[in-house]
Amino acid sequence: MLDRRLSVAPMLDCTDRHCRFFLRQLTQRSVLYTEMVTTGAVLRGHRERVLAYDPAEHPLALQLGGSDPADLARCATIAAELGYDEVNLNVGCPSDRVQSGRFGACLMAEPALVAACVAAMSTAVDLPITVKTRIGIDERDSYQELVDFVRPVAASGCHTFIIHARKAWLRGLSPKENREIPPLRYNVVRQLKQDFPDLSVILNGGLTDLDQIAEQLPLVDGVMIGRAAYENPYLLAEVDQRFFDSPHPVPTRHDVVRDMLPYIERQLRQGTPLHCMTRHLLGLFQGLPGARAWRRHLSENAHRPGADTGLLEAALRFVPEPVTA
Repeated sequence: MLDRRLSVAPMLDCTDRHCRFFLRQLTQRSVLYTEMVTTGAVLRGHRERVLAYDPAEHPLALQLGGSDPADLARCATIAAELGYDEVNLNVGCPSDRVQSGRFGACLMAEPALVAACVAAMSTAVDLPITVKTRIGIDERDSYQELVDFVRPVAASGCHTFIIHARKAWLRGLSPKENREIPPLRYNVVRQLKQDFPDLSVILNGGLTDLDQIAEQLPLVDGVMIGRAAYENPYLLAEVDQRFFDSPHPVPTRHDVVRDMLPYIERQLRQGTPLHCMTRHLLGLFQGLPGARAWRRHLSENAHRPGADTGLLEAALRFVPEPVTA
């Protein structure tokens, strides 16, 4: 059983393998999620590129985008063979591109199909099959309609629902606007937990600090954070101590960078460009003196031919290291 008290959301173009390894230097216990990977990319694309990960990333969930039960079952089987800890079905993304592929948030209108997808994956593998969704779509946003979605999907084998506490507008709003404009309704997610006590209900949406997370945890089974963790990753540094009773000391920002260097060196030897890794570290010193210089130095130089870990060591000089007693 995964401990989902805190997890980091799947974020397209953000939570790739390099980002996840970086986040793992900040929190050992939080569940991490891949970017959404379509079934087509798994079955007919460059599988190694889209599914590879470092063992240090565990506990790690693969988020899939798709709506064909047979294809999803095949992808879940591959995920199990590769050692992923969970398979998550995306029923929350509202983008036009995702809708055109008949997956994402538009599937909330087809609970029977989602149930069939979950049943196919649950039959194929022993991994937890979870669903990430919204509280509704368009005008279909009543609490009863959410219940009518959850009930058959739960009966098909999904025991964990990650609920973004906003509805999605499938037309008229961009994905970014869909993360900001529809109002947050935490009460809907909390009510769902009360009405389905045997399900694991994870709250997602709008949470930006650990105090907010602590306020919600007694009311739901876990909290998922997204953009806040990406834009200000050091937010995660105290998570293990605060929510998982970890005895390990909180890492300093400088320690995190130094711990990343061996990984970056390995990736450079394998041909990974430096900027593909350093782009995830830009927000590490957010709010501190020297943070702008840190970001600028990495942004302007990581693309240069021959750039290596010396660039990060040089960038660290712009941000004062904490003085210890």
